[in-house]
Amino acid sequence: MEALGIVVALVALLGMTLLVMAVVGTVKAVKAVAAKVDRHSSNAQRAVENAALRAKSITKPGDQGKIAGLRLSLRTALDSTRQVLQGGLPQDGQLGDSLQLLARLDSHAAELDAELRLLEREPMTGRVTAKLPELRERAERITHSADSLRWAAQDRMRRFADDELARLSKECQDEAGALRHWTPAEPAADRDSEFAADSVSAASARSAASADHPADRRKGIGTGRQSSAEELLGLAAEPLSRLADRLRKPNPAGPNHP
Repeated sequence: MEALGIVVALVALLGMTLLVMAVVGTVKAVKAVAAKVDRHSSNAQRAVENAALRAKSITKPGDQGKIAGLRLSLRTALDSTRQVLQGGLPQDGQLGDSLQLLARLDSHAAELDAELRLLEREPMTGRVTAKLPELRERAERITHSADSLRWAAQDRMRRFADDELARLSKECQDEAGALRHWTPAEPAADRDSEFAADSVSAASARSAASADHPADRRKGIGTGRQSSAEELLGLAAEPLSRLADRLRKPNPAGPNHP
C-alpha cells in the first residue's frame, strides 16, 4: 500500500508541475501577443497621426500649417533614426549608446510636441506668432541631433560593410591565386632534358658495342686492322715465296719425272 501511495503522489506532483508549466506558458504567450498588438496598434496610430499632420501642413495656411510641419518633421527624424539604430544594433553593439541618446532626445521631442499641440489650440494669434520661433528653434535642434545620429550610424555601417567587402575580396583573390598555382606532373623542360640524356646514353652504348662486337666484317679477327687475302685463305707469306722458287727451278729428270 505504501508503494501505491508513493506512486499516486508522484503522479499527482507530475500533473501539478505540468499544469503550472502550461499556465506559465499561456501567460507568456498572452503577454507576447498583447505586446505585439500594442506595438502594432501604436504604430498604426502613429501612422494615422503622421498622415493627419502631413495633410494639415499642406492644407492649412499660416501658423497652423507651420506647427503641423514642425510636429511632422520631429516625428519623421526620430522615427527614421530609431529604425536605423535598431536595425544595426544586432551587428554593432555600440549603437546601444546611440539608442540611449535617442531616447533622451525622444523625451525632449515629446515635451515639444505637447507644447506645439497646445499652441495649435491657442485662440490668440499674437501669442502663437510670438511663441512659434522659439519652438521652431528647439525643433530644429532636436531634428538636427537625431539626423546626426542617423547619418553617423549609416556611415559607420557603410564603413564596416566596405571593410568587410575589402577583406572578402582579398580572400577571394588569394583563393583564386591558390587555385591557379598547380605543379605539372612532368614539365616540358624536364622531359626534353631527360630525352636528350637518354639519346646520348644510347649513342654511347651503340659506339661501345660496335667497337667490341666481332660482327664487323671489315675488321680482322681479334684485331682492328684490315685482313689480307692470304690471311683470309689461312696461308702465310713465307710458304708462298718458297713455292714460287721451286716452280721456277727446272726439273733435271724431265717433265714426266716426278
